[in-house]
Parts: sequence; C-alpha cells; structure tokens
Amino acid sequence: MRTPQTSALAATRRTSQIARHMMSTSSQASEEAPVLFESNGSVRSYILNRPKKLNALDATMLGLLKPKIQEWNQSSLCGLVVGRGVGRAFCAGGDVASANTRTEVIENAADAKTRHKAIEYFESEFEVDYMLAAISKPYVAIIDGITMGGGVGLSAMAPFRIATETTSFAMPETKIGYAPDVGANYFLNRLDGELGAYLALTGETLKGRAVFVHGLATHYIPQRRIPAVLEALASLENPTMDTINSTIELSYYEPEASEPSIALTGSVRAALDSAFSHRSVDKIFESLETYKQSSDEQVKAWAASTLEALNLRSPTSLRVALHALRENKDLGLIDALRTELGIATALCNGASPDFETGVTAVLNKTPGRPNWKPATLAEVPEKTIIHDFFSPSSEYLISKPDFYPTAGFDTPRHPMRYALPSQERIMRYVTQDTPDGGGLAVSRDQVLQYFEQQTKGKGGVREKVSEVLDRMCEEEVGKDGKGWLRWKH
Repeated sequence: MRTPQTSALAATRRTSQIARHMMSTSSQASEEAPVLFESNGSVRSYILNRPKKLNALDATMLGLLKPKIQEWNQSSLCGLVVGRGVGRAFCAGGDVASANTRTEVIENAADAKTRHKAIEYFESEFEVDYMLAAISKPYVAIIDGITMGGGVGLSAMAPFRIATETTSFAMPETKIGYAPDVGANYFLNRLDGELGAYLALTGETLKGRAVFVHGLATHYIPQRRIPAVLEALASLENPTMDTINSTIELSYYEPEASEPSIALTGSVRAALDSAFSHRSVDKIFESLETYKQSSDEQVKAWAASTLEALNLRSPTSLRVALHALRENKDLGLIDALRTELGIATALCNGASPDFETGVTAVLNKTPGRPNWKPATLAEVPEKTIIHDFFSPSSEYLISKPDFYPTAGFDTPRHPMRYALPSQERIMRYVTQDTPDGGGLAVSRDQVLQYFEQQTKGKGGVREKVSEVLDRMCEEEVGKDGKGWLRWKH
C-alpha cells in the first residue's frame, strides 16, 4: 500500500530521473538526431537537439517535426505536447550562421534554377509554425535560454509559454537585412502599446522576467523547477487547459531583491509607446531625437541607445518591417504568414541585397555596421518598398507560393489567454467598457482585486496591473473623500 511518504519519495525519484536525463541528453547530442521525441504518460515532447548550434533550425529539423506534429494531432493517446531544447537555448532561430544553410538559402536564391528551394525553406518553416499554433492538443513551449527568430515561431502561439531567468527573447531580423517573420506580424501586434514595433525594428533582447511581464511568456518559473513541472504535467490523467495552467502556476516564484528591474516600464515605457506609434520610420527617428533631449535621464539614455541600435540596422529592413507590422494590425495569423512569405520571396528574388550582406556579416563575424545598400533611409523611398515587397504587381513576388493551412490544422488558439492581463484589458475595466463593468468609477484596490480574482491569483498580476495603473492613470478624489481612477490617454 502506497503511503503519502512513499508517494512523495517516488515523485522525488521520478523528478530526479528527469533532471538527470535532461543533463545527459546534452552530452549525447552529437550522437543523436537533431530533434528527439519522447512519450511520458499522455505527454508527447519534441526536444531540439543541436546544442552546439543553439538548436538553430535547419531543413532537416523541420522535416522531422512536421510528420510528428501531424501524428500527435490525430492521436488519442496524446493529451499534451511539450517543446523544449537541449543546452542553453530553446532555439536561437534559423541556422543563418551555418555555411550549410547559407548554401540552402542565400546561394540557392542567387541561382534562378535553385531559387525555388530557398523559398521552400521559408514555406516549410512557416507551415510547421502554423501547425503548432493550430494543433488540437494543449501545447506547452519551455522557452528556457535563448529564444529568437525561428525559435519564437515555434513557441509564440503556444497557449502556455514558460520563461525562466535564463530566457533571452528577440526578433533580430533587421540586424541581418531581413524582416521579422514566423508570424511576428501577428503576435507582436498583440503586445501592449508599441512594444511590438520596438522589438520588430530594433531587434533588441528581453531577458528573464521581462519576457513574462511583457506578455511574450504566459508563465515564469525558476529553471531548476523545469524537471518537476514536466513530471507534474506527465502525471495529469486527463490534461485540460485549466489544469495545465494551474499545474504550471504552482511553480511561479516572486521577484527577488537581487533581480534586475524591468527596464521598459514607467517613463521609459511611456516614451517608447509615443516614439514607436508612428507609421513612418522617419517619424520614429524624429521622436527619438526629441526624447534624446529629455530632462528625464532614464528616457534620455534609452532614446540615445535606441537610436544607436536603429542606425546599425538595414534601412530597407526597417521600412519593410514597419509596413508589414502596420498592415497586419487587425489581421489573423495566416495573413501575417502570407505577408512574411512574400517578404522572403521578394528577398530571394533580389528585391534587396541586404539579406545576403547581413548573413555574410554574421558568418564572417564582421564588426560594426554591415555595408547596407542603400545605406540611409533617405535613399530608400517608402513607395518603392511598398511596391517591391507587398504589391501583387511586383516582379519580385511573381514566384510567391500560395500559403494555406495544413489539412487538420484549422484555427489557432489565442496566445494571450493565460498571460498576464493586457494593458487594453486593464483600460477597459478602468473605463468600465467591459460586460461586467458597472459604469461607475473604480478605485485602485477594486482594479487589483478584480484582476486577481479573474486570474485566480496568478503570480505577477498585482505587479503588472500596478505598473500600468501608475503609468496610465490619474487618481482623483471625490467629495466623499474616496479615490478613483481616470485613464489619462
């Protein structure tokens, strides 16, 4: 007969076994396939297994993932899908730092006879991303470590995205003369304010808890607790979305005094939302120049570093990235992927030399700003960019493939259901523009209490809601002496 003590001991042993397996997997990586697949109870896992390449995606890995995802989607034995990586990355993106992939993409694109192969690489990557977004099973992505580009594509639409203190998130495509893809023009548009535009253009990195606070992860746990979470998920007999959520939530931990503060908050966040609100890259530069003269030292330093970053990026990429983001503001994931496949096709067909220039700079580890052509925004007319990369009549888009969802993968889940409350959702409650709003003014305590109840005490809610209220609201005192909130913007 199993006692509570023996059950606890067995659970501890199973957790230790998983931890040992995760560590041993890394040492075996060179001897095994680039993607591993595991079954544990009702959990089916894919494990990206190229630690020396930071699990960067190549065509072989995509070819392994697709049939397995199809199998899991139809399997009655699969109750939950988990994605994770070996080593210090979940996935660092597409394998642009490999001479092999450069041959597959850049050199194939340079030859009219093989150009279709370059375009097919992007089409295959986007197909896998969409399948994971629309899979019928609950999907948990453990974005522990470096998660960039193609790694974001594998994880961003998962209803459960677990970040840790080692998570580094970025969409760095403008650094290599490309533009954010893998559905970025859908999920970046779902972030608070203009954070999506900032990340798309600058390619800057969010780390640790900031990835969770800003909505790019739905949960935040210590890296050391991953084995225990995996075991807890495997022990669920009938995993539902809510039981998965509560199971992961048990491992949340509060910020420690030694943790770095979240940088994109307060006055810096207000400046970011203002500067990146424009539809024109030129206007964004102008706004940043103004904020560079701010009396607020934090805003001043942020504006200067952001301008420095943008001036290193491909001017063509900046225009393409912002136009794609704005045009997809209210569209769905499939439309975003179609737009992005058009951008990839245009680049493969020679609409700009900057992609090859950027990838070559990465391969050669060339310091400083790559030799972008044209070199300045003034030399890149916006009308030309819109025509060449987005117009159906563009000569660079003649070979663009039609992109449709894979059979059996229909509607993606909303990626923000289990994330912290969005700024828009907080605004709607403060202004009482919600179904359960009473139309009366609300106090700070009422707002905090409402969201804690709505999220069933989710970790991090009080801190997130408080930061938004501090930045976006003014408190007014009524004749009765009670304070109530007024949304400023």
